Amino acid sequence: MNDLILSAIRTLNTESQAILDLKNRIENNPNFGFDSAIFMINNCFASHGRVIISGMGKSGHIARKIAATMSSTGTPSYFVHPAEAIHGDLGMITQNDLLVAISYSGECEELLKILPIIKRQGAKCIAMTGKENSSLAKAADLHLDCKVSQEACPFNLAPTSSTTATLALGDALAIALLENKGFSKEDFARSHPGGSLGKKLLTRVSDVMRCENLPLIDKNTTLQETLLKMSAGGLGLVIVVDDLENQKLCGIFTDGDLRRSFLNNNVSEILQKSISNFMQTKPQIISPEKLATAAVEMMQRLRINALIVCENNRIVGALNMHDLFKAGVL
Repeated sequence: MNDLILSAIRTLNTESQAILDLKNRIENNPNFGFDSAIFMINNCFASHGRVIISGMGKSGHIARKIAATMSSTGTPSYFVHPAEAIHGDLGMITQNDLLVAISYSGECEELLKILPIIKRQGAKCIAMTGKENSSLAKAADLHLDCKVSQEACPFNLAPTSSTTATLALGDALAIALLENKGFSKEDFARSHPGGSLGKKLLTRVSDVMRCENLPLIDKNTTLQETLLKMSAGGLGLVIVVDDLENQKLCGIFTDGDLRRSFLNNNVSEILQKSISNFMQTKPQIISPEKLATAAVEMMQRLRINALIVCENNRIVGALNMHDLFKAGVL
């Protein structure tokens, strides 16, 4: 094993140990304060306050990530740069807000300048530091201990293990808050409408179905006429109805049915027969209000490529696998 691989393993081992040590403190130290932090954040929202997360340097990067994770999991939060806060941005913080101040040393000058001001306003503060006797830890309403025994940096200087442990603690807070308030997959999707998960959890059949120029034929249409209608429809199927006026669903005829019909019969003899001789009489249907992912699951389970969409026993649309693929739910 070469030196580069050994270096990578040392770093990962050191940072893994930092997270494990943090886990043990939360698990075994009743005074750690994790549940108190959850209570304070929930109480902040109950008072119509907001969670502000702040830090300088590498701690600032971690603070931004924690704020983003909390916001995306049901705990609206935002990052405030402490240096900018003392030059005017403190106006964003109100008495009902909660400041999460992150500094491994606990001696960040900019944060220490902010703290007395927000406390005079009545806002609360949770400090996340690696030094329980630091100025920030002592001044905060609650201190969460993020100390690590060693940085992954060989000089024990560059923030590595400490930032990893702090980020992990922020994630733990975000997920505990998520679970505490019953935040659901649907809630998550609403804050991620542009992502693949949002599409899967928000897109309904009505959003992707085709509802205009549906390939409808009556049950007396010949197979030859059916083929022309199927080709023009572009869905790989035709929907068979009792008659075109009342449009009572009778069946479906697909590309697969066409191949089976030609395979088992003399082509020239069957072209003038009515489609009622070849259609599937129990077509699979789905409601327009169902999630598009339900249509995917149904098609895969039944090994079919298309569905008819019905509402109150009325044909309102149709869709196939290509429509679902195009919508990004596959």
